[in-house]
Amino acid sequence: MRKARAKKRPLLPDPKFGETIVTRFVNSMMYSGGKQKAYGIFYDALEIVQKRTEQDGLETWKKALNNVMPNVEVRSRRVGGATFQIPQEIRPERKVALGIKWLIGYARSRNEKSMANKLAAEIVAAAKEEGSAFKKKEDVHRMAEANKAYSHFRF
Repeated sequence: MRKARAKKRPLLPDPKFGETIVTRFVNSMMYSGGKQKAYGIFYDALEIVQKRTEQDGLETWKKALNNVMPNVEVRSRRVGGATFQIPQEIRPERKVALGIKWLIGYARSRNEKSMANKLAAEIVAAAKEEGSAFKKKEDVHRMAEANKAYSHFRF
């Protein structure tokens, strides 16, 4: 590493709930700077979630995000000409980033009408520990479990 690491920029909390993690989610969701539109989609999705589950939308979203965040992942490492998949713990920042990325990605690939409906459906599914994003987490954990024999190659 030649230069100092870039400093973490502080995130402003979102206008409705005052949570920085919501801002982080919305920043990941927006395309080419459409932040107000992204906030609108997110808040609409939370309202839909609240109607469907009759629970607080933000709490359901937080539960869904926690259900989707992985604890371990596999990383490739070359040892003696062979490449091994080595399971490693994930640092907290990356856990959140992966959870957000998977929730948004799998919401986009759903077949509902609007993005708010897609996101709401994925949030409800993840909160119930089902859906594509939760399945992705399970697959990552299964892969790490299958390769735990190589964990002694960790650097």
